[in-house]
Amino acid sequence: MTANEDQEMELEALRSIYEGDECFKEVSPVSFQFRIGEHDDSKAFILDISWPEMYPETAPEISLDGFFNKKISSETKQLIISGLEEQVEANLGTAMMYTLFEWAKDNQEALMENHQAVVTAVTLTSNSDLNAPAKKKEKKEQLTKSQKRKITCRTDNKGELPRGWDWVDVIKQLSRTGGKEED
Repeated sequence: MTANEDQEMELEALRSIYEGDECFKEVSPVSFQFRIGEHDDSKAFILDISWPEMYPETAPEISLDGFFNKKISSETKQLIISGLEEQVEANLGTAMMYTLFEWAKDNQEALMENHQAVVTAVTLTSNSDLNAPAKKKEKKEQLTKSQKRKITCRTDNKGELPRGWDWVDVIKQLSRTGGKEED
């Protein structure tokens, strides 16, 4: 059999084995992702495996560089990849994807034994930021188009309201203070 025939047969087998399995994802006919562990588990990781043109005669490309794996330390990633590469060497020349996925599932605890979640968030603060009181951002009043139009109609070319523009307020003020009587 040629490499392409072997790939087609293995692809068909993978599709039938992992049909409906949410851990398995076929990215393309030669690229696959498999999640080891539950989605919310801190020790879960995703294997990215791609077939080169001459697979299974040549080793598949294994990667743990996906965003899901950002919390895993580089030492742990290297341990996982080296263990998978040993399995690849043992199975070179045969269909090995199922074997790699199952080996990773079976050895998850041992592989992630010394796993410490990597904290990637870094915050930089200066001393002046620590001592300064928190400033609240003032929220601007949102006006509708008609409200904006009314305001612009009332203002002069300098953006100022003409004297006595709100005559209701002027009348209220006069009624409170009363008129001055002249004797």
